[in-house]
Amino acid sequence: MYQDLKLLKDIVDNTPLPIAVYTGENLKVELANPAMILTWGKGEDVIGKNYLEILPEIQNQQIFDQALAAFKTGVPFHAKDKKVDLVINGQMQSHYFNYSFIPLFDAQKNIYGVMNTGADVTDLHQAKQEVQNSDQWLRMAVDSSGMGTYEIDLATKKIKTCGNFNAIWSIEEEITNEELIAKLHPEDQAVREKAHQEAQLTGKMSYEARIVNDDSSIRWVKIDGKIIKDENGNPITIIGIIQDIHEQKQFQEELKKQVAENTEELQRSNDDLLHFANVVSHDLKEPVRKIKTFNILLRNEPETIFNENSKKYLGKVDQSAQRMQTIIEGILAYSTLDKKTQPVEKINLEQVIENIKTDLELIINEKGAILVISELPTIEGAPILIHQLFYNLIHNALKFSKADEPPRVIITSTVINIDGLELLEIKIKDNGIGLDPIHAEKIFDAFERLHSKDQFEGNGLGLSLCRKIARRHNGKIIATGEKDNGAEFLVILPLRQATENI
Repeated sequence: MYQDLKLLKDIVDNTPLPIAVYTGENLKVELANPAMILTWGKGEDVIGKNYLEILPEIQNQQIFDQALAAFKTGVPFHAKDKKVDLVINGQMQSHYFNYSFIPLFDAQKNIYGVMNTGADVTDLHQAKQEVQNSDQWLRMAVDSSGMGTYEIDLATKKIKTCGNFNAIWSIEEEITNEELIAKLHPEDQAVREKAHQEAQLTGKMSYEARIVNDDSSIRWVKIDGKIIKDENGNPITIIGIIQDIHEQKQFQEELKKQVAENTEELQRSNDDLLHFANVVSHDLKEPVRKIKTFNILLRNEPETIFNENSKKYLGKVDQSAQRMQTIIEGILAYSTLDKKTQPVEKINLEQVIENIKTDLELIINEKGAILVISELPTIEGAPILIHQLFYNLIHNALKFSKADEPPRVIITSTVINIDGLELLEIKIKDNGIGLDPIHAEKIFDAFERLHSKDQFEGNGLGLSLCRKIARRHNGKIIATGEKDNGAEFLVILPLRQATENI
């Protein structure tokens, strides 16, 4: 008998579940295991004391009454996830318990006490509360976003919905999955079927479709879903979100329509500009040619004697005619650059520079210019355009030179690799009048001139044409420099082009 009692006491003392036994109407503590003593937090001196003497704070929490009722009636009391406020270490703390008061009977079926068991479920309660709060916040977010959520049980085909699901589908009562599918536009049935087939592999689906309402009106929706599988990998549920994108679709269609109209209008404008450029070049080049021709004939007239002023005026006429011819040719080249596709060929840049030196031989000799050119590789591009690009840059370097210093132009190159793409960096640096950094972008604008035509001739199209050519070759051009201390142009071009024509 003694051994049985000792075994029972050892079991009670070592169980992590709080256990106590009370007797009499005052519920005197006859037994309290360490787990219960720890839960009360009032020290170990509790045996022989009354329940309310140990825990006076529970008097207004109905707990004593629940225990006393079990003692008097013999009916057990059980509470689940019940809030209990306890004073521990001098501070009132809220806990949540699953607890019971179970009456104890002697051999004559008389009640002699109450056993109290409890389990602290505070952490579980808080976790459950956080989940509920998260669900509420999620539900509020879904409702405010205008979206609807759904859950399809693949075994029963039943659908659970919330948010704006019913409003988006224009339904007022429970509906089957088959009935929902039937509301989709016939042309979009294949889109849905494909999305579901792909979801069998990826677990996710996403597609856009049209809902046909009872009044034949159309509503565009976006449906995103995920397939949930059991432990054996069998699909059991589909959860997802449906979003009304009808206004977005209408906006996209309207934008697409406007882009098409603007593109057509721009095409007409470009065609008109090209036609105008052709007319200008054809109708104006001939009169300018005649002005230059007759001016030469007049100057060479043997029977006419010109004084110094007359000779000066004839020179002015010749300069103006030459400038007019340059402007006409520049406008034509600029306006037609985007209209003509050019075949991509291998280009020897060293040969290109040699040809340009030949073209600029007069100004090079006239100014005593020095060109320092490092080794240049072969690249791919349109030869005529690449020639024009470097012709303009070198000609600019010679043109914008200082009056008291011979032009010095240094051309170097470096091959770089960016994300697996080989690019050629070519630097053209001069010692001329320089470039104010604030104008580094402005100089590439069409017809933009930083100097008067009396200082330096030109039509303001040269550098703009250079940028067009660089971009057409999937490259770019950057200008840097200092005022009165030279300018530097950095041209970056791919070594190889991705297409056969540009």
